[in-house]
Amino acid sequence: MPKNDNMLAILWMLNSGGIITAKQMSEKLEINIRTVYRYIDALCASGVPILSDSGHNGGYSLLNHFIKAPLLFDLEEKKALLHGATFAKEAGYPMSEALDNAVAKLRMYSNQEQENTLSRHLAGFEVINRVGPPSAQPVLAELEQAVAGEFAVEIDYRTGREEHPKTRVIDPYGMVYWNNKWYTVGYCHLKNEIRSFRADRILAIRRTQVNFKRAEDFSAREFFMQNLLPDPGGTEGLISVIIEGRAEALDDLCLNWYLGHHLKERTSGQAVFVLEEEYLLRYIPHLLLAYGKSIQVIEPQSLKAKLATVAADLMEYYQL
Repeated sequence: MPKNDNMLAILWMLNSGGIITAKQMSEKLEINIRTVYRYIDALCASGVPILSDSGHNGGYSLLNHFIKAPLLFDLEEKKALLHGATFAKEAGYPMSEALDNAVAKLRMYSNQEQENTLSRHLAGFEVINRVGPPSAQPVLAELEQAVAGEFAVEIDYRTGREEHPKTRVIDPYGMVYWNNKWYTVGYCHLKNEIRSFRADRILAIRRTQVNFKRAEDFSAREFFMQNLLPDPGGTEGLISVIIEGRAEALDDLCLNWYLGHHLKERTSGQAVFVLEEEYLLRYIPHLLLAYGKSIQVIEPQSLKAKLATVAADLMEYYQL
């Protein structure tokens, strides 16, 4: 019998619920007892929780009828899943109870040695994130159901510029987690176009009986990023921004969610960005002022002049 068939047969023997010895397995399979030991070691290495009892009535058994679990994970896969669960919980994953149950099952179907190893890895692994409002959890859970079930929802939504919320009906096509916040991307019946909505600004959400069909090739992530960081259509209106300074300050600028998208060249003491003129003087001066004297704008002159104007305005404001 091939090796894989023998290992599967051993797995079914162990699933009988009782204790079985290596000798009994070797006799049933008509293979050498040392081969049985090798197969058992291989099963343990793949994540199967096999218990070993020594003594006169000892033998091998399977922890908690493990065969009922539909998937077998090795130790590295279990560690990766538990680490991933840590990230998800800190990001405000909406189905935290189901996530906790899944984590508990991963631990349950682990032998003592695996459990000890997993505990050591998790003990030194922490994720710190901003704590979102508790009210966002039921909103995220309802949005997830709406995305999967393809049904429209009615929301009371307040933008950052509005004092009072507006009621909208949206077809949620997907959910996106970006920059410590959850968003949903979908078709807005009020504006008759696809838009993105911050989940923490949805004050109430209600299911509707209206169904929709999402295009198979639609990507909520691509739509969100394209609207967040649109690619310029050509070179017209683009200006090169040359900044010199300390390496750590330049590194930080290059990692900025906006500037990093427009990085053209990076050397040891200089970074070159290509930006649209429309945004250059509106947003960039306020961003660069936070770096103080650790950086210096070399070009363009218009940006240097705008920085001086903004700094002078701030000085005048605080001298009043």
